[in-house]
Amino acid sequence: MNKVVGLLLAISFIGCAETKRDIKVACVGDSITEGMRIDWQSDNAYPALLDSILGDGYEVMNFGRSATTMMRDGDFPYWSAKEFSNALRYHPDIIILKLGTNDSKLFQWNAEKYAESYQMMIDTFSSISPKPEIKLCLPAAVITDRWEITDSVVVNYVIPIVRDLATKNGLDLIDLNTPLTGRADLYHEDGIHPIKGGAAVIAQEVAKHIKGE
Repeated sequence: MNKVVGLLLAISFIGCAETKRDIKVACVGDSITEGMRIDWQSDNAYPALLDSILGDGYEVMNFGRSATTMMRDGDFPYWSAKEFSNALRYHPDIIILKLGTNDSKLFQWNAEKYAESYQMMIDTFSSISPKPEIKLCLPAAVITDRWEITDSVVVNYVIPIVRDLATKNGLDLIDLNTPLTGRADLYHEDGIHPIKGGAAVIAQEVAKHIKGE
């Protein structure tokens, strides 16, 4: 009888082990998430580095799309990118949401529309079943104003709005701005896109929040 019970327990354990799945992490964002200008993006963009840091038990997918905005009427809304619909279909357990750098372009910045679009995206991702854990990111520092991306808009408008939305929605907030402020050595010469070292800083900060450190 003991052997039979032991065999049944072993089979049950194997069945549980087989059904256990990795925690799925979706990294939503623009070119900084995508890994623009980083060699071998699939290995060195921040989501790939995050996957390595988190290790076994996690599956990290990169849903970054270069040049996208949070604003639905921006020059390239993330809403219209295939990565958005792909992220929804992925049914992630955790969503890392990092959009706002391209919204800061002077010709299109609108604080009210940014906040409205951001809340709408939070609501959209919250409708996924089962409901994922959503973490909001403050944009990475802008070292050099370029392509109308403007540091003063990011610091004085985008960041306060994201902080406020995190508080209102009871969501975790990841500060990716402070660790990269003044760190031109972690950026390409354009002053917008981090090099692999900058991507590593982002990955480390995100990993801390996922692991609760």
